[in-house]
Amino acid sequence: MSMITPLFFILALLAAGVMGFAIQRGATCSVTAVDEIVSRRGTKRLVALLEAAVWVAVGLGLAQHFHLLNSLPGGYAVTSWTFFGAMILGLGAYINGACVVGVIARLGIGQWVFALTPIGYFLGCLSMQVIFGMPMHTATPSTSAMALAASAALWPLAALLIWRIYKIFTRTRQANSDTAWSPHMATIVIGFAFLATVILSEKWTYTEVLSELAHGMLQNINGRIGMAAALFAGAVVGGKTAGKFCWTTPSITAALRCLLGGAMMAWGSLLIPGSNDGLILIGMPLLWPYAWLAFFTMCLSIASAQLATRYFFNSQV
Repeated sequence: MSMITPLFFILALLAAGVMGFAIQRGATCSVTAVDEIVSRRGTKRLVALLEAAVWVAVGLGLAQHFHLLNSLPGGYAVTSWTFFGAMILGLGAYINGACVVGVIARLGIGQWVFALTPIGYFLGCLSMQVIFGMPMHTATPSTSAMALAASAALWPLAALLIWRIYKIFTRTRQANSDTAWSPHMATIVIGFAFLATVILSEKWTYTEVLSELAHGMLQNINGRIGMAAALFAGAVVGGKTAGKFCWTTPSITAALRCLLGGAMMAWGSLLIPGSNDGLILIGMPLLWPYAWLAFFTMCLSIASAQLATRYFFNSQV
């Protein structure tokens, strides 16, 4: 944790819990967002993801302006590994049935087979060097295009951000729970909550923990396990209050899909580098080209897999 005080840690836990709660109503799963485009020609979930990225960008700019962050996260140069890794990440998410964020939502409603996805992710991290070697990634300075434009656009966008937060709380107070927690609104809440955790605790997501654990570099294990537990607890509460919680018996096929999908998502994340949540809520807000290219390549990979499955399945009927 970047600021190890009881107050900051409690606030970080609360933010992680809110994020987990909102995940049950939000639209941060790329598989679901792409499926909406392919199946219903709708873009509401994708638009919600992009809006969340905008507000995270504004929040990061404000955090740096007020010295709440030591520096903005750095990016990476675009290489062939960026595209190859994004393709594998997308295929892995499709095989798994959910991206790394969607896994938390599935676990929160009692689909315990998705507990195998983190195990597969860990195994993927362990096997990465044997299968692919360790590609060398060229890091780029932490001064991104967003940071360079912040002086001109930060304060007008900050005013819009305050208005957006006010609208969220107003709707939450005045509307019933279903209306207040629409997928679009919940996705924005996820962005705000994630931003708070980044400011308070920096790296803490379970994919980062698994990757560091596999490579023997894990630090502050107690605090990060606490953050993951808060995220999961929020997802369970969110699932129950939304009426989604239901115990399901996993099949062998589903178990194998989660293990394989988790491993592939680990390979893709390490090749890019960056997982679904990091690309959407860190790389894209900071306008890193590699993050935008990787995200849309991942989406195209998911869409291609969905269309191919539909074609071959329908042709057999």
